[in-house]
Amino acid sequence: MYSTVDYSVTPRPNYLADGRKIPDVYSHPPEMRDRLQTDLGRFPLFQFWGPKTSIKSSRWIAEAAIHTDKLYDPTLTLIYLPHLDYNLQRFGNKIETIAKDLEEIDAVVKQLIGYYDSRGCHAVLLSEYGITDVSRPVHLNRILRENDYLAIRTERDLELLDAGASRAFAVADHQIAHVYCNDSLLIPKVKALLESQEGVEKVLITKNIKELSHERAGELLVIAEPDAWFTYYYWLDDRRAPDFARTVDIHRKPGYDPVEMFMDPEKRLIFLRVLGKLMKKKIGFRTLMDFIPLDANLVKGSHGRVPEDPNDFPIFISGTPGLVDKKNIEAADVYHLLYRQITSI
Repeated sequence: MYSTVDYSVTPRPNYLADGRKIPDVYSHPPEMRDRLQTDLGRFPLFQFWGPKTSIKSSRWIAEAAIHTDKLYDPTLTLIYLPHLDYNLQRFGNKIETIAKDLEEIDAVVKQLIGYYDSRGCHAVLLSEYGITDVSRPVHLNRILRENDYLAIRTERDLELLDAGASRAFAVADHQIAHVYCNDSLLIPKVKALLESQEGVEKVLITKNIKELSHERAGELLVIAEPDAWFTYYYWLDDRRAPDFARTVDIHRKPGYDPVEMFMDPEKRLIFLRVLGKLMKKKIGFRTLMDFIPLDANLVKGSHGRVPEDPNDFPIFISGTPGLVDKKNIEAADVYHLLYRQITSI
């Protein structure tokens, strides 16, 4: 949203005052939103993220890209297909488990490449990261809390992280986390504390590294060991977890939560419960869709650190001869490679 591109489409649900969340998209120019959803149907938001994720969202995105190309004939189109994020994070790199996902996304990619080839376009397949197997969640905010760095507010007997009042807190994102300290004198102490934890590979002071020195960066950047990943969890008793912890709620959680892709296995007749709550929402009742578990051990795949095995690196594949002249490229090279591809056509 609000970038310098001429045309854009991105998921953006309607949040109604009665608590409902209605699938929708944001577009620029605005009239694209109605045209695309008239031609393709409403964007399948609940298949885009959450326990019901499926190939439907990637198929809709691919169709929307083709529609946009036919309408506006842009010079460069960037298309995000999210499908492999889902079961790779749920199950890790188990080929027998994710084989269907690979076949499904392969069919979508085939459709896109076939279409763009027919238009005389040059396609690039690009991934931001490679997901690797993990088996250990690390709860950085719980560690900070147990050492009196984290501030907590209690409301309705539930606990909320009070980031502004905390001496140090972590914002977790897969296998890395930014840790913010409100006093520079705390940095060495917090660094030493986190370095001593199982599952933590290294802790970097961001101001000392040019590439990490940014006004929004934490004072510390924490990197997980190869088989570990970082949660946002900060409560010590699941009974005191905030109400949003058991829901799909990316805006309130102070960090990424891949457990949102699971249904709570401890709740009996879970799908009947979901159906009952959906019916309540349909007729106007407020209800909490609290079906997400609080068991971070369910997650089996993650990313963020540099993988140990080069076979797990992200990929850049181009059909343009001579565009890529070395086996490994830096992430910052991607911009220049795409620019060269466009300007050489």
